[in-house]
Amino acid sequence: MAAKKAGTRARSTTPRKPRRKKAEPRSRGLSAAEVASEAATPPTELIQGIHQDGGEVLAVYRDPLGAHTVVFAALPIDKVEPTPYQRDLSEPHVKRLVGAMERLDRFLDPVIAIRKDGRYWTPNGNHRLHASKMLGAKAMVALVLPEEDVAYQILALNTEKAHNLKERSLEVIRMHRGLTGSRAGKESAFAHLFEEPAFITLGAAYEKRPRYSAGAYHPFVKRVERFLDLPLEEALREREARADRLLELDDEVTRIVTALKERGLQNPYLKNFVVARINFLRFKKDDSPSEFGPSVARMLASARKFNLDKVNKDDISRMGGAGGAEPDEE
Repeated sequence: MAAKKAGTRARSTTPRKPRRKKAEPRSRGLSAAEVASEAATPPTELIQGIHQDGGEVLAVYRDPLGAHTVVFAALPIDKVEPTPYQRDLSEPHVKRLVGAMERLDRFLDPVIAIRKDGRYWTPNGNHRLHASKMLGAKAMVALVLPEEDVAYQILALNTEKAHNLKERSLEVIRMHRGLTGSRAGKESAFAHLFEEPAFITLGAAYEKRPRYSAGAYHPFVKRVERFLDLPLEEALREREARADRLLELDDEVTRIVTALKERGLQNPYLKNFVVARINFLRFKKDDSPSEFGPSVARMLASARKFNLDKVNKDDISRMGGAGGAEPDEE
């Protein structure tokens, strides 16, 4: 009991992130009059580009939070397209939007757009774009931002459809590829865009195996991944190699799951159960870094010597959902 209390005291001393202070009412940004004032500097080149592309500028204003210039414009719908690195389209979501927009007979939610080589990338309006096209629209209204880099950050504001692990991981690896082809710098310099290093590796794994059960591995991968202090191109190659290692591990885990099913053990969380059994990091109480390569190698070794005879239905029932992870997708 004393040891348990001591451990509890030790954990309670772990430093916590400082709580965000509540902002004072009306203490930041612009007033309504300032948003609409002529103080906004018109982005002449962008405005000219919109006109050349067949669009019309409806207004230029400053956003109320950071005073950044925004161009409100009507754009030809055939020149608007999703960014190449965002989530895949959800057909059911598009159909729901089509029904709602058709009933209302209005398009009231402008997309955000970035002008790119005479086209308009929207990082947050893919579903609204496709719904409008299905309804036969000729144009759509957009908040066109002068800064191209914002397209890489705006995904954080995307509330059109909640991310799941697969969508977010694919989004991040596609963003990584886009940056690799157009930017210089180290992967670690773009950490604020990628959010979590595990998403990059899991995204590369999803590209190679669309039905990869990343939910079972995510807690482990989060413990062993860090943003790489390598140039983007080298980092991408390393992520590809790490994805191959995770898929090799998944092959071994799938072999075990198949053998357990053949013994009559049927449970949607079988893969989560097996991964948890071989995950040595779940017994590690501190958050000290663990290296990816050696950690995956140790997991592989445990999988290859997994003892099927030591598994029973009660073990799997007690485990439930492996700490909230999604069941395997296979």
